[in-house]
Amino acid sequence: MTELNQNLTVDDSSDIVELPKTSELIYGLNDRPPLAEAIFVAFQHVLAAFVGIITPPLIICTGLGLDATNTSYVISMSLFASGLCTFIQCKKIGPVGSGLLSLQGTSFAFLGPILGVGTFAVQNGRSPEQALALIFGVCFFGAAVEIILSRFLHLMSKIITPVVSGTVVMIIGLGLIRTGVVSLAGGVAAQQNGTFGSVQNLALGGGVLLIVVLLTTSNNRFLRMGAIAIGLIIGYIIAAFMGMVNLSVLGQLPIVSAPIPFRYGLSFDFAAFLPFILLYVLTAIETVGDLTATSAVSGEPVSGSVYIRRIKGGVLGDGINSAIAALLNSFPNTTFSQNNGVIQMTGVGSRYVGFFVAGIFALLGLLPIVGGLFQSIPQPVLGGATTVMFGSIAVAGLNIVASEKLDRRSMIIVAVSLAMGLGVLYAPDIFNDKPAIIKNLFGSSISTGGLTAILLSWLLPKSAVVEEAQVLEADPST
Repeated sequence: MTELNQNLTVDDSSDIVELPKTSELIYGLNDRPPLAEAIFVAFQHVLAAFVGIITPPLIICTGLGLDATNTSYVISMSLFASGLCTFIQCKKIGPVGSGLLSLQGTSFAFLGPILGVGTFAVQNGRSPEQALALIFGVCFFGAAVEIILSRFLHLMSKIITPVVSGTVVMIIGLGLIRTGVVSLAGGVAAQQNGTFGSVQNLALGGGVLLIVVLLTTSNNRFLRMGAIAIGLIIGYIIAAFMGMVNLSVLGQLPIVSAPIPFRYGLSFDFAAFLPFILLYVLTAIETVGDLTATSAVSGEPVSGSVYIRRIKGGVLGDGINSAIAALLNSFPNTTFSQNNGVIQMTGVGSRYVGFFVAGIFALLGLLPIVGGLFQSIPQPVLGGATTVMFGSIAVAGLNIVASEKLDRRSMIIVAVSLAMGLGVLYAPDIFNDKPAIIKNLFGSSISTGGLTAILLSWLLPKSAVVEEAQVLEADPST
């Protein structure tokens, strides 16, 4: 996640401030690269985002105990939805979309709460398919939160500061690390068959983690960008030689998988819905930061009326795309910040490249074998790669918090919010005898920590801090 631009306003009469285009920018936003170059750059964007798109649905389906055929279908639909949503974001249809080279993909921020809601539903007698219907229902209606907020972006910085958003991002990453480590040790299946934490699982998962770390620290841009994908491929090959890869599911899959809206239906539960309200607010903030960065690296305005229209259209597109994803049996979509690095590396900021990216993702989504191959990835391999990714999310939150000058008040907000959020993660039993609405709202580390941060930011007085700062300015020796 990235920091919200705190100077965001809606004054359409303000002057447009453009960043100077760097010499590395070969094709600007509205330039049309030759076909071969556009496809080549598009594949680099696909490689940068592919793992991030398919990992959340893979983890969710595994956690819910979904069968192989349905898991492959959900993964396929995540790719297809990403393609359709990327096209909308780049094309800009009416007021919807930013019109920038901005990719949409499955959001990691929703992973923890989705697993929580789905697991709770399964434990209470619902089938995995019925749990998916509940998840898609709350995600669909939750998208309205972001759609509405897109009209009031100028007020968001007053409600949720970088200290608040950064703290929540840290909680998201720290909470997901447990999911990654469980996978690294073998996953839920290993817990059931007694092989959890075996030497074989730990060696394989730890080896993948080490590969990802080494590649990430490389001076080669391509190795750094492809660290996760390369780690997964090497780990997959090693696991195949160890006899841990089962490809039997591929023979059960159809050649083509057509999108079927509402395949699992939609259901709704207000208690399950509550944690998602805050997440969609944070997603809007994330999208503002991502699109600001995309504007900057594309040599486009980062303030003024053009910028404001693009940001509001992008956040509106983010919300509508999340609703579309739910209808297509996928999970909330958001802008992907890693693709800004591809723009910088290639010097291509043309939004027309996004159309090719969208086409590639949509095509991959129509081929169930793609989902089947990723479903066959052994849990230790997946855990070794995702543990690093989840740790990186926590560090991203730390960077957001550190971007602000921390005073005593800010440190209290961070400390108490982390304590409350991670506290319910480590001791979820404290809500076992509480009503369902309390259990769903405060049983999520993200909603508990996020609400704590927002309330403290709103209620803690600022006057004492301001007076202390004024004294220090008047007499630095104090």
